[in-house]
Amino acid sequence: MSEPEPLRAVIARHDLAASKALGQNFILDRQLLARIAAVPGDLAGRTVYEVGPGPGGLTRALLDAGARVVAVERDRRCIAPLAELEAEFTGRLKVIEGDALEVDERSVAGEGAHVVANLPYNVGTALLLRWLGGEAWPPWWASLTLMFQREVVERIVAAPGSDHYGRLAVAAGWRSRARIAMLVHRSAFVPPPKVMSAVVHIVPEDAPDGVRHATIERLTAAAFGQRRKMLRQSLKELPGALDALTVEGIDPARRAETLGVADYVRVARRLDAT
Repeated sequence: MSEPEPLRAVIARHDLAASKALGQNFILDRQLLARIAAVPGDLAGRTVYEVGPGPGGLTRALLDAGARVVAVERDRRCIAPLAELEAEFTGRLKVIEGDALEVDERSVAGEGAHVVANLPYNVGTALLLRWLGGEAWPPWWASLTLMFQREVVERIVAAPGSDHYGRLAVAAGWRSRARIAMLVHRSAFVPPPKVMSAVVHIVPEDAPDGVRHATIERLTAAAFGQRRKMLRQSLKELPGALDALTVEGIDPARRAETLGVADYVRVARRLDAT
């Protein structure tokens, strides 16, 4: 097989200047893209769901790894280079032109798909929360391998007591496991963003019994909505929350960032039991 055309040449040939409005930053280094594609493990014969493939650099890396790829792209300019990949990898790439926030991923990717994406900055967190949310668990995805700004990834994996710890860490930690897979320097992108990036890898785990996602969401929204205040103040408008703290032996004079994920699960379980 001949060497693939350099991504810089693909971008120039299709006049694909990155769109700031769409939060686009393209990675040109094929070795780096192959490393990202390797994070979920062996993808041979597996389905991968990709959001925002752009000119198809990561898409090709996933196809080279043996995956079947379903890619969602809203930038019409990128459809032509992706169509070239569809023709090259017959039957293994399906491109959907549209907004990823409006796609039913379960129906287009199926159960057990791996999500791998260099997410556009302007929709990344919203998509992550959607994939981590809902009452149905385990989810439709087998793993999430996602590129974010480094600060966002640090919020996802943060430990209690740290400045980055908040709702995002609890959302990612109460029924899944997240780790930083790699750091990516800003110089790897075209155009270079102002911030460093990182890849987070998330795998689902068993959900705790007797706890609803909606309850965890309401509890953490209230607690971290006023994170500098004591819990007796931030949770006073959430019915039953202060009583739940007392029953679980948690001092209401503590602040939200001092409670671990397991503490929030215990309080949420108590709320759901009342």
